[in-house]
Amino acid sequence: MYQTIKTQLEAKLDLQDISLETPKNKDFGHYATPIAFTLAKTYKKSPQIIASDLAPKIQEIDIFEKVEVVGGYINLTLSSHFLDSMANHTLFYKATPAKKEQSILLEYVSANPTGPLHIGHARGAIFGDSLVKIGNYLGYNIKTEYYINDAGAQIQMLGLSIMLAGQEYLLNQSVEYPESYYKGEYIIDIAKLALEKFGKEIFTQENIPTLSIFGKDLMLEEIKSNLSELGIHFDFFVSEKELYSQWDNILEKLKTHNAIYEKDQKIWLKSEIFGDEKDRVIVRDNNEPTYLAGDIIYHHDKFIRKYAHYINIWGADHHGYINRIKASLEHLGFESNKLEIILAQMVSLLKGGQPYKMSKRAGNFILMKDVITDIGADALRFIFLSKKLDTALEFDLQELEKQDSSNPIFYINYANARIHTLFKKAQKEYDYSKVTLENLKNKDALDLLFLALQLQKILQNAFEERALHKICEYLKNLAGVFHSFYNQYKILDTPDEAEFLKIFAVVSNTFTLAFHLLGIQIKTEM
Repeated sequence: MYQTIKTQLEAKLDLQDISLETPKNKDFGHYATPIAFTLAKTYKKSPQIIASDLAPKIQEIDIFEKVEVVGGYINLTLSSHFLDSMANHTLFYKATPAKKEQSILLEYVSANPTGPLHIGHARGAIFGDSLVKIGNYLGYNIKTEYYINDAGAQIQMLGLSIMLAGQEYLLNQSVEYPESYYKGEYIIDIAKLALEKFGKEIFTQENIPTLSIFGKDLMLEEIKSNLSELGIHFDFFVSEKELYSQWDNILEKLKTHNAIYEKDQKIWLKSEIFGDEKDRVIVRDNNEPTYLAGDIIYHHDKFIRKYAHYINIWGADHHGYINRIKASLEHLGFESNKLEIILAQMVSLLKGGQPYKMSKRAGNFILMKDVITDIGADALRFIFLSKKLDTALEFDLQELEKQDSSNPIFYINYANARIHTLFKKAQKEYDYSKVTLENLKNKDALDLLFLALQLQKILQNAFEERALHKICEYLKNLAGVFHSFYNQYKILDTPDEAEFLKIFAVVSNTFTLAFHLLGIQIKTEM
């Protein structure tokens, strides 16, 4: 709807990039444009005079019922005929935005395959999945990728941890644990499976590489299962270990581009010249590549696949890696501004005002799987999407037990269920293509319709700004306006029953589509 109005205005006035705003005061109309202020310098006239000159031309466009100039702004009230046509378009044509040229590679989650997913991983996972759904719906070509960190010291540590757990818990041997190792019941579970497959001989020092691979493969399958419970699936899984075959060539490329130097028997990346705090070591004095080297290989691999744009969703603790990765891309001859990095802040969950209990299985972590079992995937997704990703999230899960407006997912579902109850109780099943809103005089009903028709614009803004919480805010607002209307007016057995129900059908369509793009199943009865 927004784009339709904008296009018609620009064509009528022979202008480009006309801005449309939504007035806070509904008496000022559905939209207002400040175009007269933009043209004031060019025309050397006051905005009020320019607006007064433009208003009669705009009034000729039949989608507007009223065009009014106030303080240089041109206020626009849409006609009920146009709103009706937009309702029909929403209900019957199911058109989606045109395909965009831009191809995007989105990498997210990418948790080390050394343990189950914890609740911190869930935030980036849910955001990334919803961003993909919304982006693809809007016409972008987005592919998703999970980077498997299976080449570093953490995989060796996983194998060592499994060996020690097997020796202690399955072979009753006395063991000495290093300062850092993986603990939790899941390590013992892996050791039991290793015992079944390989026998007790597997729990020796020389078999750590075998245990590492065995444990990593099991954890990767569990991670995929955890994500599946949230409805999350990836197009590609990329192995760090397999990419390391490219390291010598990339190192030579960096050398050719004068991007590295040797000092203290280490190889350093000249990252400071591209905004990093200091240069970074990419090869240690023992000739082993650092963690950063793996990231350089991976991003080189991404960029040679020639997407128009790249998005990484990282935990906030990876903030320091942004400049060094972008520096490596510049050195390799790529445009680092094509890489966008979104940081997900920490999550703190409460239950009844107390910290949510840690999982014995994971060892001092809140498992994503446990929270899904506790409150359900839909509630978890809505909670995590309802707050800005770059702000810390603290939430008490007992809030989800409330059946009022303080529990937003209940409030929205209840609105949709009320609508479907009305459909069932109505005098008849209406063919809304034959129900016209042109003669409807109820302004509140038309305002509700106008709000329900805002979804496309909300989705576009939320995607472009990476601000998916705005969709949740919009849906809660729409639910509130609907509930208010429902409580104020008699719906059934009135002269306007068919018109009201048609508007409610649009509202329900908005709830349903938005929830679908957020990865949530809408309820039609409660």
